[in-house]
Amino acid sequence: MQKALFHNVEVDYCPECLGVWFDKDELRLAKDDKDSQLQWLDFDIWRDKGKFSVIKLDKRCPVCRVPFVQVRYDESKVKIDFCKRCQGIWLDRGEFHQIVTYLKRKYDYEILHHYTKNLAVQLWEVFAGPEKFRQELEDFLILLKLLNYKFVVQHPHINHLIEAVPK
Repeated sequence: MQKALFHNVEVDYCPECLGVWFDKDELRLAKDDKDSQLQWLDFDIWRDKGKFSVIKLDKRCPVCRVPFVQVRYDESKVKIDFCKRCQGIWLDRGEFHQIVTYLKRKYDYEILHHYTKNLAVQLWEVFAGPEKFRQELEDFLILLKLLNYKFVVQHPHINHLIEAVPK
């Protein structure tokens, strides 16, 4: 294993297979750095317990040496190798790109179809976590900014009226 800077996160990778090891929370940080508009969309592999399947693997965690469990989350085709002890994640070559692509599609769908629900969830997370208060507040503000963009696109005539009001 060798160390490398991957989207402003120091990770370990295998120079032979090009797999990447993310310690706890490093995958989220790399995802947020890769695309800041995805910050509000959490990638919590355990959130929707009814939507994932778990398989025990023979591969072992490079830190703890305990067997990985493989998690296929949501409708994503990516199979994540997860360590139950240290909560690290191993991604095979190309899986980070697949995760980001999946999240972008999910982001587009969520913005168009479940906007109010997501806004309420993000507001709740400002006070209840799972990330630090400041990060959750930033996620909420990003979603509010997206609401403004959505409003302008869906209701251009109302937007023109608002802009025409004297200041």
